[in-house]
Amino acid sequence: MKITNDILYVGVNDRNVDLFEGQYIVPNGMAYNSYVILDDKIAVMDTVDEHFGDEWIDNIKRALGGRTPDYLVVQHMEPDHSANIGRFLQVYPQSTVVANAKTFVMLSNFFRGLDIPNRLVVENGQTLSLGKHQLTFVFAPMVHWPEVMVTYDSTDKVLFSADGFGKFGALDTDEDWACEARRYYFGIVGKYGAQVQALLKKAATLDIEKICPLHGPVLTENLGYYLNLYDIWSSYGVECDGVFIAYTSVYGHTKQAAELLACELKALGCAKVAMADLARDDMAEAVEDAFKYGKLILATTTYNADIFPFMREFIDHLTERNYQNRTIGVIENGSWAPMAAKVIKAKFEKSKNITWLDTTVTITSSMSDDNRLAIKQMAQELMK
Repeated sequence: MKITNDILYVGVNDRNVDLFEGQYIVPNGMAYNSYVILDDKIAVMDTVDEHFGDEWIDNIKRALGGRTPDYLVVQHMEPDHSANIGRFLQVYPQSTVVANAKTFVMLSNFFRGLDIPNRLVVENGQTLSLGKHQLTFVFAPMVHWPEVMVTYDSTDKVLFSADGFGKFGALDTDEDWACEARRYYFGIVGKYGAQVQALLKKAATLDIEKICPLHGPVLTENLGYYLNLYDIWSSYGVECDGVFIAYTSVYGHTKQAAELLACELKALGCAKVAMADLARDDMAEAVEDAFKYGKLILATTTYNADIFPFMREFIDHLTERNYQNRTIGVIENGSWAPMAAKVIKAKFEKSKNITWLDTTVTITSSMSDDNRLAIKQMAQELMK
């Protein structure tokens, strides 16, 4: 696949993976992207997952047409991008590996005893000339590993963005970009909003016409759309007006309360109401929706003097990703000592800019008429 006259795609599609990073469901697989820049000197940008080494090398050979690459640029050391460094050096032993100092330390830790006779250690802002193409290396620590750097080709105005602007899904999948990019972002990068903001400020100084990520499609049109979403996500802003209701329910009574709230909100004209059963629905999608919408309702039972395990796990996912700038309400259920609201509020104590609804719904086993009135009041408060 041709990105520009001189830049070719040599990555692979993985249709065998069921869980990315051992935890994220990827029904449409994954893409592991790699690129070749053809010039007086040739640079290969990153490798691919270990299971696709032969396919990747074949792709490179076809792209080069008998030429030999001069450089292998390593932007990120996660094994889905670095696993075939050794394989590459077996085929092209004279090539120089280009990376920063932290990357080389990680490389030695991942690949014990790997001999790299030719290496170029680059600094932040350093430029490498391939001929007419000038590559500038921009460090992006903790987006989302400490060694990460991105690369800007000023000739073709291409940003090689490492894991930034990536998404779940193989490239032969026709699906909406934002949904799987959002789930990818908040699952994997979401904790590091400040670091992404710093990278976006650096990117704003560059004249970028194309973005080449390590996962997902090359972005070539309407780049402002993607940059704006990344700005919203990384600043923990609200992307969409609406309410997300996340619930757990043992015998169905808490679920009934959550569903009643959804009906009341829709009757009041709420633009969007989304719901998730945390015990059955994809946890990563629930996390995604919690960050997408500005208002969150947590409905759960008291369980072992705490909260139901799936709700506890969900909240942990949010707080470890710096969940903030949101309005939260609670529907709690407890047959003899309801205390879920108290536990939930304590778990958000360190979260910034959380506004709690005045209305908390407390159910004792099953819904009463007073509970139904309180849910109606909660819906009205959410619509203010």
